[in-house]
Amino acid sequence: MYAIGINARGWRFFRKGRLQSGLTLIELLVVIGIISTLTAILLPAVGKIRHQARRIVGISNLREIAAGVNSFADDNDERYPPSVATIGLDDSWHWAEPTTLTAFKKRVPTMRRSVSAYLHDYIADADVMFCPNAPPPHKDLQQIWDAGDDWDCSAITPVPDAMMGVYCLYWNYIGYLGQEEGLFRGPSGPARAYRQGSILVTEYLGYGHWRSPKAFGSCERFSRAEVTEGTQISSNYWSRPGNGTIDVLSSLNVKLHAGYIDGHVESYAPGETRPMRVILDRDTCEPYADDFDASPGIFYLPHTGVH
Repeated sequence: MYAIGINARGWRFFRKGRLQSGLTLIELLVVIGIISTLTAILLPAVGKIRHQARRIVGISNLREIAAGVNSFADDNDERYPPSVATIGLDDSWHWAEPTTLTAFKKRVPTMRRSVSAYLHDYIADADVMFCPNAPPPHKDLQQIWDAGDDWDCSAITPVPDAMMGVYCLYWNYIGYLGQEEGLFRGPSGPARAYRQGSILVTEYLGYGHWRSPKAFGSCERFSRAEVTEGTQISSNYWSRPGNGTIDVLSSLNVKLHAGYIDGHVESYAPGETRPMRVILDRDTCEPYADDFDASPGIFYLPHTGVH
């Protein structure tokens, strides 16, 4: 048992029944101050270490996705699976945002509507399909991945539910780069065709998504970013208001990563990208209008893998 007493030098801690040498009150306050200072210094460093560790996991995820897609191609005549980022049936379908993990419906009966229906044999852990630096994933992510084409989070809606992630999947995907650039064509296989890009997967970086209009969004956190809450069928991501100019884009202090057909992962800055829009009309390649209520906005691609 200890108590506090006072002597000629000040307050002392001592064991009852015997006087003990100990810290004075002033000395105790000094120790507390030193501990507080060290904590203030170390916490940011610990936060950076944790962020770097998550970044390493994210790079590993992208490599594993690239390896999984290439393994699928090895077993299927050197062809990657079809993109599931579509809306509509038969010939009336159009493109959806490339973050799509599960579409609402199969485009045609012979195709699957979920990425996992093609890749689950190669990637069993759903966490691989989610950026570790993004806000917490959908609570049912593993269940969604395991369910594949059978995923439906509600029996109320007349059609099965979709699911959007935070990685952009670009194999066999087509997007609009603008009048001068034309179309982005994702690779159809390891031996990509003429003018096809080499990008398989990127971390999400975009602008003007309907869930965060007039704001930049990313699965990697940048300064002054806040969480854009997910929906029943979509994931959380980071976002920050901005005017969408190249100067503001280039000022975002974030490093992103992309996985390529040869399996390597490469980092890039927001200023080293090209804007791509989702195509609404396949016949004219006209993209969603910026003021469209459900516009998926702009997706930024690393320019090294566009063609």
